[in-house]
Amino acid sequence: MKAGNLRIGVDLGGTKIEAVALDADGSVVWRERITTPKQTADSIYDAIADLVRRGEATLGAAATVGVGTPGSLSPKTGLLRGSNTVVLNGQPVRQALESRLRREIRIANDANCFALSEAVDGAGKGAASVFGVILGTGVGGGIVINGQVVNGLHAIAGEWGHNPLPWPQDDELPGMRCYCGKHGCVETWLSGPGIATRFADGRTPTAEIDARATGGDADAERYLRRVEDRLARALASIINVIDPEVIVLGGGVSNIGRLYANVPPLLSKYVFSEFVETRLARNLHGDSSGVRGAAWLW
Repeated sequence: MKAGNLRIGVDLGGTKIEAVALDADGSVVWRERITTPKQTADSIYDAIADLVRRGEATLGAAATVGVGTPGSLSPKTGLLRGSNTVVLNGQPVRQALESRLRREIRIANDANCFALSEAVDGAGKGAASVFGVILGTGVGGGIVINGQVVNGLHAIAGEWGHNPLPWPQDDELPGMRCYCGKHGCVETWLSGPGIATRFADGRTPTAEIDARATGGDADAERYLRRVEDRLARALASIINVIDPEVIVLGGGVSNIGRLYANVPPLLSKYVFSEFVETRLARNLHGDSSGVRGAAWLW
C-alpha cells in the first residue's frame, strides 16, 4: 500500500478510543480499540499517537490522520470545548497531536464525522446534501454538502438539538429544562433519555417501548406516535432551512424501525413545500460511522 492511500480515523470517546485505517476504496484494513486513559490530557494524546504509530507499522505505510471527538474546536481560541472527556476541555488538542505525530491533524465533532461517513459511502452516498442525525444520549447533527462538512462560523452547524421543539402543543410547554439552561430543547424530547423520561415510570428504555408497541400495548403505541410527530416537526424545521436530499439517523433511537415508515408521511404537515421527497434513512455503518468519518476528513 502506497503512502497517501491510507487514511487513519480516530474516534475519541469518554470510555474508549477506536482507530481504523481505510484504504483508497474505503475498506477497513486495520482496527484497534483501547480504553481511554483518565489521568491527564497528555496521557490521552500519547495513547492516540501510539495507536496511529501501531497502525502505520502494521500496514507499512504513512497515513493521514483525522480525529472525531465530542465537542468542537473553538474557531476563536483553537481549544476544545464541550467534550465529555473533560480533561481535554480548554486544551490545544490539535497542536498537541500534531507535535507528537509531526504532521497536520484534522479534528471534527463526532456528529460531523457520522454525517461525513454516511455521506461518503453510507446511507447518503451519491447525495449532494446530507443531514446526519444523532439520536442517542444526546441529540446532535452534522451537515455535509458535496462531500464537505459544513462547520459554520462558530463551528456549531448542525446543532439542532439545542433549538426548541417546533410547533409545540399546549401540554409540551414550557418543556423540560435542558443542561444548556434553556427549556424545551429538541434534545430533551428526542434523545434516548428524553423519550424514556416521558413514558410510564420514566425508566423504560426506548427499545422496550418499541417492543411493547409492537406487542400491542396501546399506551406504548400512542406514545410512539407522539414521538414520531415530534421527530417530524423537528426534522421539518431542518428541511425548511437546509433542504437536504437525505437525512440519516444514528444513535440508539435510530434502531426503532418504524420511524422510517411513519415519520416521512408526517413531514408534509410541517415542511413549507407542496411536496416532500427528502429521504429518511437508517445509517449504514452503525457504530463505525464516527471513526470512519474521522478517516474521511481527508
